[in-house]
Amino acid sequence: MHTLLEAYQEYLQKEKKFSVHTLTAYVNDVRFFEAFLQAQRFDVELEKVNYSHVRSWIVELVESGLSTLSVNRKISSLKSFYRFLLKTRQIDVNPLQKHKALKVARKVQIPFSEKELNLVFEEIGEDDGFEAIRDRLIVELFYALGLRRSELIGLKWVDYNTYSKTLKVLGKRNKERLLPVLECTDRLINRYLKEREKLISIADNDLLILSQKGYKVSESFVYRLINDYFSSVSEKVKKSPHVLRHTFATHLLNNGADINSVKELLGHASLSSTQIYTHSSLAELKKIYQEAHPRNRNNFEN
Repeated sequence: MHTLLEAYQEYLQKEKKFSVHTLTAYVNDVRFFEAFLQAQRFDVELEKVNYSHVRSWIVELVESGLSTLSVNRKISSLKSFYRFLLKTRQIDVNPLQKHKALKVARKVQIPFSEKELNLVFEEIGEDDGFEAIRDRLIVELFYALGLRRSELIGLKWVDYNTYSKTLKVLGKRNKERLLPVLECTDRLINRYLKEREKLISIADNDLLILSQKGYKVSESFVYRLINDYFSSVSEKVKKSPHVLRHTFATHLLNNGADINSVKELLGHASLSSTQIYTHSSLAELKKIYQEAHPRNRNNFEN
């Protein structure tokens, strides 16, 4: 590995506290760029690169059919790498300092309706038994708390304080947040914990959400679970844990929650990340506005 990359990897791990998955993605993106430079015979080292080299890579990535989002992510990794070199005084100028991300057409996420949520809960039912209660809890935690899939999988049973009814969640970049838990969610967690204790293989497993055999659940398992349950009640194209997180935010905003409070609950670093959820709230507001304003009533007289 290039010595600069070794130092960069250590920086991401120890100072930025990136997860293993994120760290690997960032380092690999820089490796791919270095391989591109060699393949194109630019005969330039990473610390000697200028923006024309980066632009050539962008062109190749776009022409290869990579999505705009993926291209932007790779360039974001590269920007991070050169910010690191600038910070450690290995370069004097960041070759990407004036780079602007490629424009991405924002896709409108359609949240689930309250009716669809209720139908899913009805389908899972109130049956006792580990799997039924666990499945219900997974849906509940996504919808009631707006968790990310990785956050749910990483929850530990000790993260839940049954006295204060709060759940400690480890979010992106190891940032912790403490979430208040609804009474209905509290009852379900406690029901689940009693069933969890009956599993044979939980002695060394401190994770909250487990498989029937007492093992950690995978991201694909959680995705399939949500997709399967919602496929029977919804015709929406996308049915995923993230749509449930989106639904959590949208329903709160539609019912009058302050956007800054929703930001804190979601664990967003900036308000701009939360604002993508306001389009649904705006649609609801528009409906109420049109129904309520005298100027839009049929019997309005000029």
